[in-house]
Amino acid sequence: MRYDSITDAIGNTPLVRIDPAVTGLRHIDLYAKLELLNPFGSVKDRAAWNMTREAIPGAVERGDTVVELSSGNTAKALALIAGLHGLPFKSVTNRMRVPEIKDLLLLLGAEIEELPGRTECLDPTDTDDPLTRIHRMLSEAESGYLHTDQYYSRLNLDAHLTGTGPEIVRDLDGRAPDHFIACVGTAGSSTGVAAVLRAHDPAVDVLGLVAHKSDFIPGIRTIDEVHEVGLFDPATYDTIATVTADQAIDGMLTLVRRCGLPAGPTGGGAFFGALRHLRSVDEELTQRATDERRTAVFIVCDRVESYLSYIRKRRPELFNQPARPNTVATVTPAELAAARVVEVDAARKWIAEERPLVVDLRGPAAYAALHIEGSVNIVDELFDELLHGGLPFGTRQPVLLACPVGEKSAVYAALLTRMGHRDARSLAGGVIAWRDAGAPLVRD
Repeated sequence: MRYDSITDAIGNTPLVRIDPAVTGLRHIDLYAKLELLNPFGSVKDRAAWNMTREAIPGAVERGDTVVELSSGNTAKALALIAGLHGLPFKSVTNRMRVPEIKDLLLLLGAEIEELPGRTECLDPTDTDDPLTRIHRMLSEAESGYLHTDQYYSRLNLDAHLTGTGPEIVRDLDGRAPDHFIACVGTAGSSTGVAAVLRAHDPAVDVLGLVAHKSDFIPGIRTIDEVHEVGLFDPATYDTIATVTADQAIDGMLTLVRRCGLPAGPTGGGAFFGALRHLRSVDEELTQRATDERRTAVFIVCDRVESYLSYIRKRRPELFNQPARPNTVATVTPAELAAARVVEVDAARKWIAEERPLVVDLRGPAAYAALHIEGSVNIVDELFDELLHGGLPFGTRQPVLLACPVGEKSAVYAALLTRMGHRDARSLAGGVIAWRDAGAPLVRD
C-alpha cells in the first residue's frame, strides 16, 4: 500500500482471533482489535487526527500551538501530527507517571507543562484547579492555541463512530459481536464503538473496565476519575468492572508470550477482564449443551515498549531482578481490610493530643496549594521507594497518612503495619474529607 501522508495509514487495523487454546473458551470466539498497529502506536491516533484534520490549515496560517491535557498516547500522536505540519505541541498534565512517555515527548519536541494533581483529570482538592483555569484560557477565542480537548470533544467520539466501530462490523461480515470489552480512559473509543455495534444489534453486551481504586494502570482510569471525563456515560456499559495492575500485567504477558501481540498494560487489562467476563458466559452455554457460537471483541490500545519501567517496578522478576519487598503491590486484601482508618474528627483530636507525624502523599504542587498544618509532604512514589529500605521512622512514632480520598493512604497504613509499625493510620476520605468537614487547611 502506498500513501501520500502517514496520517492516511491511521485506521483499518486488523481484527485477530485469539487461539481458543489460549482463552479456554469453547463457545466464544474472542477477537483482538489491534489498535497498537496504528502508525503512531495506539488507538489515540484516530482521535488525535480526527480532532485536528479540519483545524490544521487555520492553525498553520495563524502559527498556533497545538495543546492537549495529556501525558500519554494522545499527546504522542498530537506531537507527531503537529510536527508534520510545522506546528509546536504543548502537553499540559499534572503528573507524568511513565518516564518513557515523557522522554519520547521531549524527543518529539513537545513542551511539557506539569501542574498540580495526580492524573489528567482535575484535582478535586481545589475548586479552582489549574487545569480548570487553563481549560478556560485555552478555549478563549484567538488564544494562540489549537486546543483539541480530548475529554469533551465530539470529534474524539466521532473517530470511533466512523472508523473503529464500522471496521469491527465489516470484519465480522456485517455483524456486531455479541460482546464488546473496552478499558475506559477518555471513554471515546468505548462509547463510539458501543454506539455503532448497538445500532447493528441492540443486544450487544458492553463491558467497561476501570482501574482498581488503589491502582495506577496507564491508560485506564478509576471509576472516580472517569466520572470527571465529559465523554463518559455510564449508560454506555451493561457492566462496569475493575481490574488491578497485576491483572493487567498478567493479561499483557499472555498476549505477549502466547499470542505474539506486543500489547501494553491497557490491552492486557482488557484481555484479562474479557476472559473473566466471558468464562461465566461460556460455562452457561456449556451447561445448556448448545451448539450456539458467540463472538467477542476487545481493544488492544497500544504497545508494551513504552511501559517497561512501569512493569519493571511492579514485576522485577520478569527482568531477572529480585522481587522488591514492602511495596504497595504486595499488600493483601486482608491486610488492607485490617488497616487502621481514622475519621476527620478523631484525627483532629489525635493530632492535638498525641502529635503524630502527618504525611501528605500528594504531589508537591497540590500540597503547596492546600494541606494540613504541620504535615510533611512525601509524594507516594517517593514514599514507596523509602519503604524498600525499611521504616523511614521509628516504630513507636505515631503516623497519620493522607492522600486525596483516603485510598492510597490506607494501603500504605496496611504496609507500615505489616512492617512492624505500631500505630500507622489513614485519614478516612483523605484531604477532601478534611476540607469538606471544615477542618483547617493552610497554603504555602
